[in-house]
Amino acid sequence: SAWAGTPHIVIRGLVLRETETKETDKILTLLTAEQGKISVIARGARRKNCKFAAAAQSLAWSEWTLYRRKDWYYADEGATLELFEGLRMDLRALALGFYMAELTECVTMPEEPAPELLRHLLNGLYALSALKKPPELVKPAFEIKLLCLAGYEPLADACEGCGRTDPEEPMLNAALGTLRCRRCTHGGVVSPLCRESLAALRHIVYGDAKRLYSFRLSPDALRRLSKAAALFLFAQLERDFKTLDFYESLGGVHRP
Repeated sequence: SAWAGTPHIVIRGLVLRETETKETDKILTLLTAEQGKISVIARGARRKNCKFAAAAQSLAWSEWTLYRRKDWYYADEGATLELFEGLRMDLRALALGFYMAELTECVTMPEEPAPELLRHLLNGLYALSALKKPPELVKPAFEIKLLCLAGYEPLADACEGCGRTDPEEPMLNAALGTLRCRRCTHGGVVSPLCRESLAALRHIVYGDAKRLYSFRLSPDALRRLSKAAALFLFAQLERDFKTLDFYESLGGVHRP
């Protein structure tokens, strides 16, 4: 590491996860731009008089002063930069935030720079907390864009079979991440789209990341987009997420 031999470093990070350990300590999984995912021991973080207790909670965007011993970082000081208060007043939004954090943790490598993944997660939390974007719209857009950033970008510009840019009855092949007309589809796990949901998919994949959540869909088109995103995500990552089960238990969009 560039920090070898450095007594203390100051770094900003989002708390992806907190794990209680010993009587008053926590182990934090932080997502940082420079170092990607790092584990930090926050001694005394569960004490009532701990100065950095707020900074050490899940989904807190904080600035930390850390020092390293062997394989672990230890927290010396921590200060909150953004707590996303809007999330903490809406259980469904908060549950989706936890899922977004778990998803990001899944695709992030330890100690590899992750500025785009961090920016994507912060923007998603901001969209839910401050912009009050509906969770059912944020979820598929976040999932698909995260997969793009993690190297699983779908090919959504034309039908893979006939090359049409406006495919008739478009379908997304979840395993291959390719677009097909219904007549060009031969087996595989496919999710039907419509003209509206295909336009939203293209906006997510190819559009300006700053305007990721600035689209609207009819309820039917949003259902199709959500189902396609969920199928695509499961086909690529091949695992379940406990935080997703919790979100869905609160009346979130159901898995296909």
